[in-house]
Amino acid sequence: MQPEGTVHIVDDEADVREALALLVRSVGLVAASYASAYDFLQRYRPGGASCAVLDVRMPGMSGLDLQEKLKRDGIELPIIFMTGHGDVPMAVRAMRAGALDFIEKPFNDQEMLDRIQAAIARDARDRDEAAEMRRMAARQAELTPREREVMALIVAGRLNKQIADELGLSTRTVELHRAHVMEKMQAESLSHLVRMALALEGGANG
Repeated sequence: MQPEGTVHIVDDEADVREALALLVRSVGLVAASYASAYDFLQRYRPGGASCAVLDVRMPGMSGLDLQEKLKRDGIELPIIFMTGHGDVPMAVRAMRAGALDFIEKPFNDQEMLDRIQAAIARDARDRDEAAEMRRMAARQAELTPREREVMALIVAGRLNKQIADELGLSTRTVELHRAHVMEKMQAESLSHLVRMALALEGGANG
């Protein structure tokens, strides 16, 4: 079976990195290890579904600093923080800043694997949703200006006759535009078209 994702392990302690890498590989995931946040920033390349497991406290750039840097750079990577007992308030702040999870050292192997696999599943889902949004936006871009007007009115709940009156068209012409909109958007039903329109609107506003 192909590995299902990559786990980026960032910790300044070699024994922690090696133990976690072995654990990750034992379930068929790819492990990429980094001795520091700087090392990660130099070598990280976006790819398929993945997550990062970061130590909160590291010399130089901390895990929190790295989280902030990734956020500034627009790199969306689910982050699980490893933390010592005294660092829990720091990890909670990291979660408020967008981290997915934190786990205290020493951690239970199965608990760590469960959290890693949940993070990778979330990343895979987010990637699929982003790809579908790009496909929907590309289909919408193929609509003519008139078809966009008709689509907006359909989604607003207007009937064909109402759309015809509003746009100064014949009902037959509106029916043709409506058919083209459904075909170009690959909408299986009116409700499907509405869901796509709302998703695109939400993406544009997000």
